[in-house]
Amino acid sequence: MSLSSELWQTNQDLAQACLNHPFVRGIADGTLEREKFAYYVGQDAFFLEAFARAYSIAAAKAPDWEGFNLFHGLAGGVLQELQLHAGYAATWGVNISSVEPGTATRRYIDFLSATAWSQDVGLTAVAMSPCMRLYAYLGQKLATKGILTHQYSDWIRTYNSPEFEQLAQQLEKLSDRYTSNSDTVQKTYRYAMLCERDFFQAAWESGDRP
Repeated sequence: MSLSSELWQTNQDLAQACLNHPFVRGIADGTLEREKFAYYVGQDAFFLEAFARAYSIAAAKAPDWEGFNLFHGLAGGVLQELQLHAGYAATWGVNISSVEPGTATRRYIDFLSATAWSQDVGLTAVAMSPCMRLYAYLGQKLATKGILTHQYSDWIRTYNSPEFEQLAQQLEKLSDRYTSNSDTVQKTYRYAMLCERDFFQAAWESGDRP
Protein backbone atom coordinates (compact mmCIF):
# COMPACT_ATOMS: atom_id res chain seq x y z
CA MET A 1 0.00 0.00 0.00
CA SER A 2 1.33 3.44 -0.90
CA LEU A 3 1.89 6.08 1.76
CA SER A 4 -0.94 8.24 0.46
CA SER A 5 -3.34 5.27 0.52
CA GLU A 6 -2.28 4.39 4.06
CA LEU A 7 -2.82 7.97 5.25
CA TRP A 8 -6.25 8.09 3.65
CA GLN A 9 -7.30 4.78 5.20
CA THR A 10 -6.01 5.82 8.61
CA ASN A 11 -8.24 8.89 8.53
CA GLN A 12 -11.46 7.27 7.35
CA ASP A 13 -13.23 8.43 10.51
CA LEU A 14 -12.83 12.04 9.39
CA ALA A 15 -13.67 11.21 5.77
CA GLN A 16 -16.94 9.66 6.93
CA ALA A 17 -17.61 12.59 9.27
CA CYS A 18 -17.33 14.93 6.28
CA LEU A 19 -19.48 12.73 4.03
CA ASN A 20 -22.20 12.55 6.69
CA HIS A 21 -21.95 16.19 7.71
CA PRO A 22 -25.28 18.02 7.33
CA PHE A 23 -23.62 20.62 5.08
CA VAL A 24 -22.51 17.94 2.62
CA ARG A 25 -25.79 16.05 2.87
CA GLY A 26 -27.58 19.30 2.07
CA ILE A 27 -25.48 19.65 -1.07
CA ALA A 28 -26.28 16.05 -1.98
CA ASP A 29 -30.05 16.52 -2.02
CA GLY A 30 -30.16 20.24 -2.83
CA THR A 31 -31.73 21.26 0.49
CA LEU A 32 -28.78 23.23 1.88
CA GLU A 33 -29.72 26.81 2.69
CA ARG A 34 -28.42 29.19 0.05
CA GLU A 35 -26.96 31.50 2.71
CA LYS A 36 -24.78 28.71 4.06
CA PHE A 37 -23.53 27.78 0.60
CA ALA A 38 -22.88 31.43 -0.25
CA TYR A 39 -20.72 31.74 2.86
CA TYR A 40 -18.88 28.56 1.90
CA VAL A 41 -18.25 29.82 -1.65
CA GLY A 42 -16.61 32.99 -0.37
CA GLN A 43 -14.50 31.18 2.20
CA ASP A 44 -13.47 28.45 -0.21
CA ALA A 45 -12.43 30.97 -2.86
CA PHE A 46 -10.22 32.66 -0.26
CA PHE A 47 -8.80 29.28 0.73
CA LEU A 48 -8.16 28.20 -2.86
CA GLU A 49 -6.05 31.29 -3.49
CA ALA A 50 -3.82 30.20 -0.60
CA PHE A 51 -3.87 26.65 -1.95
CA ALA A 52 -2.61 27.84 -5.34
CA ARG A 53 0.17 29.80 -3.65
CA ALA A 54 1.22 26.71 -1.70
CA TYR A 55 1.47 24.78 -4.97
CA SER A 56 3.68 27.51 -6.38
CA ILE A 57 5.97 27.41 -3.35
CA ALA A 58 6.16 23.62 -3.64
CA ALA A 59 7.03 23.95 -7.32
CA ALA A 60 9.89 26.30 -6.49
CA LYS A 61 11.21 23.82 -3.93
CA ALA A 62 10.82 20.74 -6.12
CA PRO A 63 14.20 19.00 -6.45
CA ASP A 64 13.62 18.00 -10.09
CA TRP A 65 12.04 19.46 -13.22
CA GLU A 66 9.26 16.88 -13.39
CA GLY A 67 8.08 17.79 -9.91
CA PHE A 68 8.26 21.47 -10.79
CA ASN A 69 5.99 20.95 -13.78
CA LEU A 70 3.54 18.75 -11.92
CA PHE A 71 3.07 21.25 -9.10
CA HIS A 72 2.52 24.04 -11.58
CA GLY A 73 -0.04 21.91 -13.41
CA LEU A 74 -1.89 21.33 -10.15
CA ALA A 75 -1.93 25.07 -9.50
CA GLY A 76 -3.65 25.43 -12.88
CA GLY A 77 -6.32 23.02 -11.71
CA VAL A 78 -7.00 25.27 -8.72
CA LEU A 79 -7.45 28.25 -11.04
CA GLN A 80 -10.11 26.31 -12.94
CA GLU A 81 -11.83 25.49 -9.66
CA LEU A 82 -11.83 29.19 -8.80
CA GLN A 83 -13.71 29.86 -12.03
CA LEU A 84 -16.50 27.60 -10.75
CA HIS A 85 -16.63 29.62 -7.55
CA ALA A 86 -16.70 32.85 -9.52
CA GLY A 87 -19.79 31.56 -11.30
CA TYR A 88 -21.49 30.74 -8.00
CA ALA A 89 -20.50 34.12 -6.60
CA ALA A 90 -22.05 35.93 -9.55
CA THR A 91 -25.24 33.90 -9.21
CA TRP A 92 -25.66 34.52 -5.50
CA GLY A 93 -24.21 37.98 -5.15
CA VAL A 94 -21.07 37.05 -3.25
CA ASN A 95 -18.30 39.61 -3.65
CA ILE A 96 -15.28 37.33 -3.43
CA SER A 97 -12.84 40.24 -3.41
CA SER A 98 -14.30 41.54 -0.16
CA VAL A 99 -14.43 38.21 1.71
CA GLU A 100 -12.80 38.15 5.12
CA PRO A 101 -11.57 34.72 6.22
CA GLY A 102 -13.39 33.12 9.12
CA THR A 103 -11.58 31.43 11.99
CA ALA A 104 -11.63 27.96 10.43
CA THR A 105 -10.46 29.33 7.08
CA ARG A 106 -7.64 31.33 8.61
CA ARG A 107 -6.48 28.37 10.68
CA TYR A 108 -6.34 26.17 7.59
CA ILE A 109 -4.52 28.62 5.31
CA ASP A 110 -2.04 29.58 8.04
CA PHE A 111 -1.21 25.91 8.44
CA LEU A 112 -0.75 25.43 4.69
CA SER A 113 1.33 28.56 4.30
CA ALA A 114 3.57 27.73 7.24
CA THR A 115 4.09 24.19 5.96
CA ALA A 116 4.84 25.31 2.40
CA TRP A 117 7.37 27.95 3.47
CA SER A 118 9.11 26.13 6.31
CA GLN A 119 8.98 22.43 5.37
CA ASP A 120 10.22 20.35 2.46
CA VAL A 121 8.18 19.73 -0.64
CA GLY A 122 7.14 16.24 0.48
CA LEU A 123 5.47 17.43 3.66
CA THR A 124 3.77 20.23 1.74
CA ALA A 125 2.27 17.66 -0.62
CA VAL A 126 1.10 15.65 2.38
CA ALA A 127 -0.55 18.74 3.90
CA MET A 128 -2.38 19.48 0.65
CA SER A 129 -3.44 15.93 -0.27
CA PRO A 130 -6.41 15.62 2.12
CA CYS A 131 -8.25 18.47 0.41
CA MET A 132 -7.92 16.94 -3.05
CA ARG A 133 -8.59 13.34 -2.04
CA LEU A 134 -11.53 14.26 0.21
CA TYR A 135 -13.30 16.33 -2.44
CA ALA A 136 -12.81 13.62 -5.07
CA TYR A 137 -14.21 11.12 -2.56
CA LEU A 138 -17.21 13.31 -1.73
CA GLY A 139 -17.99 13.97 -5.38
CA GLN A 140 -17.83 10.29 -6.24
CA LYS A 141 -19.92 9.22 -3.25
CA LEU A 142 -22.62 11.83 -3.85
CA ALA A 143 -22.88 10.75 -7.50
CA THR A 144 -23.10 7.01 -6.78
CA LYS A 145 -26.85 6.82 -7.43
CA GLY A 146 -26.89 9.57 -10.02
CA ILE A 147 -26.79 13.33 -9.65
CA LEU A 148 -30.11 14.97 -8.91
CA THR A 149 -30.95 18.19 -10.74
CA HIS A 150 -30.80 21.05 -8.27
CA GLN A 151 -28.82 24.18 -7.48
CA TYR A 152 -25.72 22.26 -6.29
CA SER A 153 -25.53 19.71 -9.11
CA ASP A 154 -22.53 21.42 -10.71
CA TRP A 155 -20.59 21.18 -7.43
CA ILE A 156 -21.08 17.41 -7.39
CA ARG A 157 -20.24 17.05 -11.09
CA THR A 158 -17.01 19.00 -10.65
CA TYR A 159 -15.66 16.81 -7.89
CA ASN A 160 -16.99 13.60 -9.41
CA SER A 161 -15.19 14.27 -12.69
CA PRO A 162 -12.32 12.06 -13.92
CA GLU A 163 -10.27 15.23 -14.33
CA PHE A 164 -10.48 16.05 -10.64
CA GLU A 165 -9.67 12.47 -9.67
CA GLN A 166 -6.58 12.71 -11.86
CA LEU A 167 -5.45 15.86 -10.06
CA ALA A 168 -5.91 14.16 -6.68
CA GLN A 169 -3.87 11.18 -7.84
CA GLN A 170 -1.09 13.41 -9.16
CA LEU A 171 -0.74 15.12 -5.81
CA GLU A 172 -0.74 11.81 -3.96
CA LYS A 173 2.00 10.51 -6.24
CA LEU A 174 4.06 13.57 -5.38
CA SER A 175 3.52 12.84 -1.67
CA ASP A 176 4.66 9.27 -2.18
CA ARG A 177 7.64 10.39 -4.24
CA TYR A 178 9.06 13.05 -1.96
CA THR A 179 8.42 11.77 1.55
CA SER A 180 8.19 8.64 3.67
CA ASN A 181 6.05 7.71 6.63
CA SER A 182 6.82 9.37 9.95
CA ASP A 183 5.02 10.73 12.98
CA THR A 184 5.23 14.23 11.51
CA VAL A 185 3.69 13.05 8.24
CA GLN A 186 0.87 11.31 10.08
CA LYS A 187 0.13 14.36 12.22
CA THR A 188 0.29 16.74 9.26
CA TYR A 189 -2.21 14.71 7.24
CA ARG A 190 -4.51 14.31 10.23
CA TYR A 191 -4.48 18.02 10.98
CA ALA A 192 -5.41 18.86 7.40
CA MET A 193 -8.33 16.43 7.58
CA LEU A 194 -9.49 18.07 10.81
CA CYS A 195 -9.31 21.44 9.07
CA GLU A 196 -11.53 20.08 6.30
CA ARG A 197 -14.15 18.92 8.78
CA ASP A 198 -14.04 22.24 10.63
CA PHE A 199 -14.39 24.12 7.33
CA PHE A 200 -17.72 22.40 6.64
CA GLN A 201 -18.84 22.96 10.21
CA ALA A 202 -18.08 26.69 10.01
CA ALA A 203 -20.10 26.96 6.81
CA TRP A 204 -22.97 25.03 8.40
CA GLU A 205 -23.01 27.34 11.41
CA SER A 206 -22.72 30.51 9.31
CA GLY A 207 -26.44 30.86 8.70
CA ASP A 208 -27.09 30.80 12.45
CA ARG A 209 -25.10 33.98 13.08
CA PRO A 210 -26.93 37.23 13.73
